[in-house]
Amino acid sequence: MESRPTVSQRKETLKKLLHVLSLREDAIIQALRDDFGKPAFETVLSETFIVSSTLKSTIRNLRSWASDDWVFPSVLNFPSSDRIVKEPYGKVLVISPWNYPFQLALLPVIAAYAAGNSVILKPSELTPNTSSLISNIVSEVFDPVDVEVFQGGSDVAEKLLERRFDYIFFTGSVATGKKIAEAAARNLTPVTLELGGKNPCIVTSRANLKLSARRIVWGKFLNAGQTCIAPDFLLVEASVKSKFIAMLKAEITAAFGDAPANSPDLARIISDKHWERLVGLIDAEKVVHGGQSDRESRFIAPTLLDETDGESPVMREEIFGPILPVVGYDNESDLDAIIGRYEKPLSLYVFSDDRSESSRIMRQFPFGGGCINDVVCHFANERLPFGGVGHSGMGAYHGKRSFDTFVHKKSLTRRGTWLDIPLRYAPYENKVEFLRKWFKWL
Repeated sequence: MESRPTVSQRKETLKKLLHVLSLREDAIIQALRDDFGKPAFETVLSETFIVSSTLKSTIRNLRSWASDDWVFPSVLNFPSSDRIVKEPYGKVLVISPWNYPFQLALLPVIAAYAAGNSVILKPSELTPNTSSLISNIVSEVFDPVDVEVFQGGSDVAEKLLERRFDYIFFTGSVATGKKIAEAAARNLTPVTLELGGKNPCIVTSRANLKLSARRIVWGKFLNAGQTCIAPDFLLVEASVKSKFIAMLKAEITAAFGDAPANSPDLARIISDKHWERLVGLIDAEKVVHGGQSDRESRFIAPTLLDETDGESPVMREEIFGPILPVVGYDNESDLDAIIGRYEKPLSLYVFSDDRSESSRIMRQFPFGGGCINDVVCHFANERLPFGGVGHSGMGAYHGKRSFDTFVHKKSLTRRGTWLDIPLRYAPYENKVEFLRKWFKWL
């Protein structure tokens, strides 16, 4: 078995990565701007800061995370001592997406390497500048035996999936996630799948409407809506729907101006194919704000749709862009009927200043994670597990859970030799009643 870097060596390598990333932050910002016009503020907030913060936490805690966990032994094994040993799986494949191409590539790589695995990263071909920069950084920091980047399209991913890995970590669409799971099943390879879905965002009449509108506009149009945990559609109590739409319009204008195509704060759509799909979801008759688009620059304005048809294309699939349908509802039973049409979402959001109302709604529906009176921000707390349920994914990571994702927890019992109770040994004659009485006492 090949030797792996020690905990101390891993810590030093991660410190080197942290230093290199601090030196290359301007290059990272430029790469993301070149790939799809991502604003520098959003890159720092949602990409480089999260990676740096994760690195610092991992470096600080790695030794304790990697240490054995001692547990109370079973009285049946007296005398004994028991512990859980953290053992790396071995060879890990990470396939990362294009929407947060820096953060979502490096977070699992950092965790898998910190846990003692060797890692192959396949970043997205849709963000060539960022993927190339990541490849350069990885080759500068890591021994290629430990971490290596394979660039290319779906053909490269398919070739990699023909190999046998000990763990696969994938972030992307539900459809591709199913293919990953199928490929992994051939070798019974464990997987983490970070997928998506139609995330409902509920606004009740008891919400702080103005603040709710501002927070929703920020979270929805961050990264031009290309965020797996962004609100996919709004469910607004009918009595405040018109008023709330007016507030959403005002907040969009405040954020991106009267000509959002000229705003430096709105990212572009990742590819022509994605742009065409999104434009096709915009029903001009339902547009109450926005709707403008430009193929050459892959621009789509922040768009609000007054939606009444649950079967329209925009309500049948995950949007993943700057289009926000607004649906009215009359009571909580309506929520159940509407949300129940879809698979379990990655996120769900409720805006209400009525604590019992918001808690009741949040407990009513299954979802990966969410917020009350905000959107997206649960992702920022590394002490919260991040992951989906059902079609929105399997497995969770962030913080210590990221490290735990990439280790097998091996159970060990050490029996003492200074005492050997003969009860368990044959012949068993006349031992049954004694055993029953003993188990009752236990």
